[in-house]
Amino acid sequence: MFTGIIQAVGTLQAQQPVGGDLRLQINTGSRLDNTKLSPGDSIAVQGVCLTVVELSDDSFYADVSNETLRLTNLGRLTVGSPVNLEQALTLQSYLSGHWVSGHVDGQGEILSRTDDARSVRFAVRAPQDLSRYIAQKGSITLDGVSLTVNQVNDTDFSLNIVPHTLRATCFAFYQPGDPVNLEVDILARYLERLLTAQPTPNTPT
Repeated sequence: MFTGIIQAVGTLQAQQPVGGDLRLQINTGSRLDNTKLSPGDSIAVQGVCLTVVELSDDSFYADVSNETLRLTNLGRLTVGSPVNLEQALTLQSYLSGHWVSGHVDGQGEILSRTDDARSVRFAVRAPQDLSRYIAQKGSITLDGVSLTVNQVNDTDFSLNIVPHTLRATCFAFYQPGDPVNLEVDILARYLERLLTAQPTPNTPT
């Protein structure tokens, strides 16, 4: 589990084809303590939960399946691309943001970017099948960042990104047309399941 509070912006250092899919090398930058990572640890890269398989002094390596490459924007990254990074929660972690699983539901698209005083307002289009989970003032995760939805109009929604988030995440680089990984609020999914599940008939013993 994660919180959607980005700890560092890393860089895709290399892509290595292995057995038909990819192994990524991610440089963790100066803000993430690489010594706290171990093989087998989970780490969110652009909101995608990956497993550390190898470490070097300033990087970690993670395998990415073809399914993940198809469903997320990791397959569109190029060497040098910035990536949002967050290590998995521990029992000692301070819980901020909201509950984030690192299981991406689909890809959205940035429609517009508009300055709004010191902040930047982004309009994003979600896939039709995910739009029902997005609510005004509700939580959503974009590329691993926990955010609050400002407004919703069918499949489109808007977000206000404050200066700190712009500095601490990849949002500073985003432009209209860019794909973003979306993870809807996990509570919305459980609530839908509770409301739509058919009751199980009582079976005589």
